[in-house]
Amino acid sequence: MNESKKTSTLSRRTVFGGVGAAGALAVVAAVLPKAESTPEVATAPVVPAQEAEGYRLTAHIQRYYQTARV
Repeated sequence: MNESKKTSTLSRRTVFGGVGAAGALAVVAAVLPKAESTPEVATAPVVPAQEAEGYRLTAHIQRYYQTARV
């Protein structure tokens, strides 16, 4: 009688472990294609140190000053 009555070996702990593993794989799959294309996008022009130092009044900053007037 015990042989005809088979119980499931699938426990709650096993189910949650499988769900966690599937979630981790989904995150890895979503991140990997972005990681491969990152070196191509990361080629920004390098600004020399002399031009980058100090305060510069740009159009963006002038627009901010105009909107911040009381």
